[in-house]
Amino acid sequence: MNIGIFTDTYFPQISGVATSIKTLKDALEEQGHNVFIFTTTDPHVAKGTVEANVFRFSSMPFISFTDRRVAYRGFFEATKVAREVKLDIVHTQTEFALGMIGKYVAHQLKIPAIHTYHTMYEDYLHYVLNGHLLRPYHVKQFTNVFLKSMDGVIAPSKRVEELLRRYKVSIPLKIIPTGVDIKSLNTPVNRNVRHELGIADNAPVLLTLSRIAGEKKIDRILNVMPEIIDEFPQLRLVIAGDGPDVETLNEQVERLTLEDNVIFAGDVLHEDVGAFYKMADLFISASDTETQGLTYIEALAAGTKCVVYDTDYTEHVFDDKDFGQVFTRPDQMRDEILSYLREDPIKIPEKKLSKKLEQISAKRFGSEVHQFYKDVIKNYQVNLKEDSND
Repeated sequence: MNIGIFTDTYFPQISGVATSIKTLKDALEEQGHNVFIFTTTDPHVAKGTVEANVFRFSSMPFISFTDRRVAYRGFFEATKVAREVKLDIVHTQTEFALGMIGKYVAHQLKIPAIHTYHTMYEDYLHYVLNGHLLRPYHVKQFTNVFLKSMDGVIAPSKRVEELLRRYKVSIPLKIIPTGVDIKSLNTPVNRNVRHELGIADNAPVLLTLSRIAGEKKIDRILNVMPEIIDEFPQLRLVIAGDGPDVETLNEQVERLTLEDNVIFAGDVLHEDVGAFYKMADLFISASDTETQGLTYIEALAAGTKCVVYDTDYTEHVFDDKDFGQVFTRPDQMRDEILSYLREDPIKIPEKKLSKKLEQISAKRFGSEVHQFYKDVIKNYQVNLKEDSND
């Protein structure tokens, strides 16, 4: 099958969406399919760089999300490329320029188009003029307009499915949680992250890895740190990632006098995330806006237990204390972290982990998405035939 993935965000940009797309691409290619990425130019990719099956279109930084980009041309060029590679299906991953281009290409080639709805935009309205311009009903209207005439939509979690049902989305909808590339996360680590960050071998380490922004609620983790450090004074919290709130969190660290216990590691390359997960004793996420929990299933795949905010998705992942615990209140997060730190060692039993990894593997992810492609193509062809008979 020849598959066209259209997205405004892709590597080297670092985000859950970019990681999900790369995981899907690799999984589908391992199954023998041809996957073509239609995405934006990026200042970190030198002009003229040749990337196999990746086509980049002129773009600029996206308003309010300057670390993300949006294409401003490419409709006709993308259509030409899609014809040449003989796409069988279009899979859009973002709702902006490349999403629109993907819909246009599908219409021109008379092939089906599906979409993965990654982002709960209602949680991000504060980024646009401090929330004074857009309201939730605007998101509902935009979503329905974008999905109109699409042939199917993937929800990465039950939470996203419920949102789309609330929006009255009527096209075929399937829940397919994003998988993780277990192999890449468990390749031999060629670097000593603890040593690089100046952390002693016997110091307990908490890790949070994400875009450094308000919706990730990293401030809540910092707020419980003083009580945890009282019992474990050698503990280090590593905050990995970059984003608009780095300075704000640095100021909070100073107010709480946590300078000796908190380390800002900056952006982490995709190929290095496994090394970061493995060096930590616990992975922590206080974000209540996750649609697929990619970072904590990556942490699990690397064999690291998690303490994360409770969502609809977490109940299927953290169904055993050996994998991790969930919380809804800061005091619960503090108590669960302390409970794990008192254990020796904080490791997941190998047999249990292997069984869990089968459920969250990239292979399973790719197989489910491919089956959805086949169902959508079949329905599209039936509808096309019925329309021609009319």
